[in-house]
Formats: sequence, C-alpha cells, structure tokens
Amino acid sequence: MTESRDRVNGPRTEQDQERPLAIVIVTYNSGRVVGGCLDSLDAALGKLHARVIVVDNASQDDTLAVVAERMPTAEVIARTSNDGFAAGVNTGADAALGSDVLVLNPDIRLAPGCVPLLREEMNTSGAGIAVPALMDSSGRRSHSLRRRPTVLRALGEAVLGGTRAGRIPLLGELVISPRVYRRAGTAAWATGAAWLISRQCLAVVGPLDERYFLYSEETEYMLRAVKNGLRVQYQPRAVAVHLSGEQKTSPRLWALSATNRVRLHREREGRFAAAAMWAAVVLNELIRAAVGPRSDQDRHVAALKSLVGMRRWPTPPDQRPDYVLFAGQDWWYHNRSHSDFQLLRSVAACRRVLVVNSIGLRMPLPGRSTQVLRRILRKFRSVAMLVRRPDPRLPGFYVMSPLPLPFYSARWTRWLNAVLVRLQVRLVCLALGIDAPIIVITLPTALDVVRPMRRRALVYNRSDRHSAFVESDAAAIRSLERSALRSADHVLYVSNALLDEERPLTGDRAYFLDHGIDLEHFRPRGTGDAPADLAAIPGPRVGFFGALDDQVVDFELLERVAAELPEASLVLIGNATRPMDSLTQYPNVYWLGFRPYERIPDYGSNFDVALMPWLNSEWIRYSNPIKLKEYLALGLPVVSTDFAEVTHYRRFVRVAADHAHFVDLVRQTLRDGGSEDPATRRACASTASWAACADQLIALAEGSSRPPSSRGEFHPPALTDPYVTVSRHTALVVLVTRPWGRR
Repeated sequence: MTESRDRVNGPRTEQDQERPLAIVIVTYNSGRVVGGCLDSLDAALGKLHARVIVVDNASQDDTLAVVAERMPTAEVIARTSNDGFAAGVNTGADAALGSDVLVLNPDIRLAPGCVPLLREEMNTSGAGIAVPALMDSSGRRSHSLRRRPTVLRALGEAVLGGTRAGRIPLLGELVISPRVYRRAGTAAWATGAAWLISRQCLAVVGPLDERYFLYSEETEYMLRAVKNGLRVQYQPRAVAVHLSGEQKTSPRLWALSATNRVRLHREREGRFAAAAMWAAVVLNELIRAAVGPRSDQDRHVAALKSLVGMRRWPTPPDQRPDYVLFAGQDWWYHNRSHSDFQLLRSVAACRRVLVVNSIGLRMPLPGRSTQVLRRILRKFRSVAMLVRRPDPRLPGFYVMSPLPLPFYSARWTRWLNAVLVRLQVRLVCLALGIDAPIIVITLPTALDVVRPMRRRALVYNRSDRHSAFVESDAAAIRSLERSALRSADHVLYVSNALLDEERPLTGDRAYFLDHGIDLEHFRPRGTGDAPADLAAIPGPRVGFFGALDDQVVDFELLERVAAELPEASLVLIGNATRPMDSLTQYPNVYWLGFRPYERIPDYGSNFDVALMPWLNSEWIRYSNPIKLKEYLALGLPVVSTDFAEVTHYRRFVRVAADHAHFVDLVRQTLRDGGSEDPATRRACASTASWAACADQLIALAEGSSRPPSSRGEFHPPALTDPYVTVSRHTALVVLVTRPWGRR
C-alpha cells in the first residue's frame, strides 16, 4: 500500500508531465471520513500520477493525524481559520498552479478507474469540468445533475416537491430522468462533491467565490464556467460514492443552503429577481415546515428564520462577532467601574463593542425620586454626546446614548419606547457596520428593544434583582425580568443565591461569573501620592468611594459613624442622589464629590478603613458589589454590612450585624488594622482579572467545547450554532425590507 501511495505523489511519466493532476481535498473536522477517501485514491487513479493536497480549515479533531497515518506523502496545508469550502479549494488550486484539479469532499469514495475516465471525458469533449455519477451509501444513484436555477423552478419545487417538479424541465431544477444518467452529456451544473476542473477552466473562470462560505459556491462556479463557453460534462462510467447526509439533518447547514440559493440568484439576476427567488424559497420552507415530517421541521424552521433575517453574506463561524451592550449605567456620569462596563471594555481588547447607555427602569418623578431635574438634565447631556470612542487605547469601543421614554407601566408606552430606542441603536449599528452581534443586556427593560433585533446570541447579565429597586414599577419590571430569563441564551449571575432561586426559569442556561478587577489600575499607591485635597484631611481616614445612592447606601449608618467616631475623618467620594447636609454638618465628614475613575486608587490607597454601608434590602441581598474586590486589591481593611456574597470573604472582611456593631467594628479596625495583613488581602483579589472574565464571556457567548459548571465556578458551555440568529421574534419591517440580505 505504501508503494502505491508513493506513486500517487511520486515521479510522473512524460505524458503526465504535460498535464499534471492535483487532487484537492478540503477538510474540516473530517477525521471520521477522510481516511476512507484517501484509501480509495490508489485504485481510482489507475496508472495516473497525482499530487494529493489536503487543505484543512482549522479542524479541531484528529483530521490531520488521520491524514498523516493514511497517506504520509500527502501535502497538507493547515489553515489557521475556517473560511469555508471555496477558500479551501482556492488555496489548494493555488498550490497546484498549472495542474488540472480534482476537487473532492472528504466523504467521497472513488470507484476504481474513476479518475482516468474523468480525464478521458474531459479530453474527448473539451469540457472545462467533468463530474462522475454519484451513488449514496446504499448503492442507489443520486440525482446529482441540475438545471439552471430560476424562480419558476423554485416555485415548482415549493408546490410539487423537488422530485416531482424535476420530471418537468420547466418546473424543476433537479434532473430526474434515468435515461439522462445512463449516458454521457452536459449539465448546467452538478453536485460538487467530486469534480475535475481543467487548468484552462481555472485560468479562464478564476477562483471560486468565497463569499458563500458553504453551499452554492460550486453552483456559481459551474454556471460561470458555462457562461464563459466551458461545458460541465457528466461521465456515467466514472463512479463515486458520496456518504454525505449532514445537510439534510443539520438545521444550520440546511438554513445556509436555503439562503445561499437567494444570494446566488441575486448575484446573477439582480435584487428584484432575488426578491422573487426569496419568496419562492420561503414558500417552499413554509410548506415543508407545516406539512412535512415532524423529524424535518427543525431544519425548515431554521431556514425560515435565516431567510427572514438573512444578511447579504453569511458570517463564517471563525469571524469574530461584534458585541452590543445595553448597560445598566450611563458611561458619561456613572461610576465606570461597574461590572458591565469593565467586562465589555475587556472584551473590546479583541472584539468590537458598542455600549448603549442605560435606558433606565423608571422616569424620575417628584415625590418618588430625589433630584428629579438634575437627573433629567444629565440624561439630556449624555444624549447630546451622540456616539463616541471614549478610550483611545480601544479603537473598537464605542458608546452611544439613545433618547428613551422610560415609561414601563403601560404596554403601549413600553412598545413606543422600545421602537424609539431600537431605531436609534439600529442606525448606529448600520453606520458602524455591526450586524448580528452578540447582545448583552443588564437591565430587563432592554428586552423589548432587542427582541426583534438580529443577533448571534442574547446574554442576560443578571447583576441585580432590578424589580427590588425602590423607585421602579415592581410589577412591570418583574414581568420583564422573567421574560428576559426565559428568552436569553445565557444568563450570567454574580450571586449564587439569586442563581439558585431562579434555576427553575433558567435551567442549564445559568452560569456564575464573578466580578473581576482591574488589577493594574487598583494597585496600592504610596502615602506620598495622596491627592492634595485628601492629604489636607486629618487621619485616621474612614472612607467610601462610589455612587452615594440613597436607594443603596445606608445614610443613617454613615451618620452614626460620623457621630460616634469623632476622632476619625469620614471621607466620601462620589456623586450623591440626595442632599448631603445631614452628613456634612458633622465637622469630621468630608464629601469630595465626583472624582475621575482614573484617580480613585490614589484616594482609596490613603484610607485607613474602607466602608461598605449598604441598606438591608432585597436589592442588596442579591447583589455582589464590585467595590469589595477594589478595596481588597488596594490592600484595605474593610467593614461591611451583611449580604449573601460577602460570606465568601469573611476571612478578609469584618461583617456587621447591625448599626452599633458596624461602628464597633470600624473602631476595632482603626486600632488593629483589620483582618489579615495588606499583602494577604491583595492576594485574595489577585486572581480576579476582568480580562479573565472577558475570556469566559467570549467562550460562553461564542461557543466552546468545555462543559459548564453551574455554581461558584465558571466553565464555558457546549458548542453553539456559529451561524445565524437565535431570536424567536422578528419584526415585520425586517421581513419586508431585507428579504435578499443586507450589506
């Protein structure tokens, strides 16, 4: 066997030197089938000699090991990405420059003498492409010959079915007649599992069109060859067995095949003809989904979804998707250390990210909200920022502020707000060229906006129980939360308690992903680096940095700290949502207001004790404040009120049961420096980087083969569909305006 394999790639006879032959086999995770293909080549070649070139599209299985074992003399081109079948063929043809090229699927088994018969047919007829008779695995002849695709034939197949329509040449693309398959002849095109392309054809027609990625590229090439005066010739004595059947069982591949039929017609006949072809293919899939066998419904439904939301060209699975974050805060005036900002900033190091600033949970109203006018004005100022790239180090990181109408109680106002925000986001995505992104929502109110949006996946970042927020319309927000939990492809939790409670709604779509920390940013500074305004404050300093939100921070507790610890300075850094007079009346309270995120570690490093003075509320009970890790990364001793996630840090954090206990713990910590030493506290936070969290999010949203763990530790889930949207809802306007694909 080795001798014959050496002959395949060995020296050529003088006759072969005149017209060299190369066999190009394109593989992708083909370890199960490629060995049989290679084994069939010796007998299939007869006395011919050929170079065997295996082009591998970044297989993740044992394909290359099988090739090395079965045919050590094969030339292997290992691509670093899966750019599709056409890209693989073009790579192989470039390597075989000047040769006739026999293109094979790895699941083809050539019969003895098949290749000389194809070469003879090509020489005799002068055809540019020669194809064999294909058999299925049971030995039955496959209908591999096709007529030119037309809208009428697509309609005929929709109404009559492919086989019945094929008996009437005007109404069917499939060639059915047994008489045609018994003799040599020409075809408009043929199944591309095995086809011999002359070097003249390669020179005249050029490379395959790689935009189709998979399916229709061989159709387009053969039709293009015929248009250039080169025939597609069928030779029935040359036989090959095609084991394939994946397209008929895989919804993803069936959907890609359906959309590519429309794309092919668009490129050949124009957009109006493509619209008619789209309608015919949709009708075909609708009928099959409605009346076809139950076992086939999944692939027909998948095709309909892809046709409704199809883009101009398919997205290869290895193409890095864009991300759109509907944030829970506003980049321009909230604390940028919030988890959704930090997580997606880290994602932006290797992906393009659009942050949509918070669309809110409620409209600020007098009597229910504090500082109503200030909140409304700052939102208008944020909207006026339009779309910007705020970090020059991240050129693919964009921030936009849509103008929302945050009324969520009535169904019609929710609908109106969703339409308004969606329109603004879609316009920005269109301008940036973002299509079918991975969408991450932090606020449940974003669900109505994203429902009809084409996307690759929907991730719900369940950072808090927003229905527990005092100012929100609890019933309306709770309903949206439940819908988001049911609709999301993945739900991320930072609270194990909340994850466990909502497990009945989320099942195996729920994952624990703890907060990270910008370790480089939150590193301790020396005492000499204290900002001037802080250095002027006498020590010891008991401090807090972050949003002074009266719905989250216990201001009564802060007053007790100020009143009962007059020997300490209480330093508060951050915007406040309520008047601060009740605190600043104490001579030892220093409210410095907002300070840039970049300067926060300079201030925090000079605290003697860091405070987490949270209200005892349902909101806090299910939260996991990122501030805890920031304090620990700075090496600070921490005193906190009690909540579920702080349990994991009790070795490093002193947790108070009530107000009096909190003040006592602050006093004790001022005396002894707190639990553990600063280096140990820093080490506790050193393993939690935002970059690592971003890697985990990417693995989860884009697919990975590692099994997930549902509690306490994050592992990516099983491989997900790498192609088109998983949305169950699509707006009618999209159906009407995008039937033949977006640019």
